[in-house]
Amino acid sequence: MIRKFAGTVAAALAVLAGLWMMIAPFALGSQPDNADWTGTTQSEFFTGLGVAVVGLVGAVSFALAIREELVTRGLVVVRPRRVEPEPEPVPVAPQGSSAELAALLAPLVEALREDLNRTAGDRRQNGKPLVGVEENR
Repeated sequence: MIRKFAGTVAAALAVLAGLWMMIAPFALGSQPDNADWTGTTQSEFFTGLGVAVVGLVGAVSFALAIREELVTRGLVVVRPRRVEPEPEPVPVAPQGSSAELAALLAPLVEALREDLNRTAGDRRQNGKPLVGVEENR
């Protein structure tokens, strides 16, 4: 257990060291204010970023190992996750509603039929229907 704690502390210190490496060129004045990043600044910044990321991964890993150890010893009780109840299924509509639906849709179907008949009549020329691309001639 103490090894895991020491690992967590060391990884947290690595995160802090990486953050310091990232801000050191700006804090200590080695990077000019009105210039692009120098090679030294880029090197220190990205090395510090890598150290911070690795330290953060290590700290999280060690912290999870400590939690697992505490659960195994029974010192930490894991609360079960709350299971969300499944939504109730939507009831199937009775057969009587399909007749109501047909009654509601009848005016729409009739309007579509009239519209199709009207556009088909507009497309006729000399009593013959026009086909395909020839409609534009």
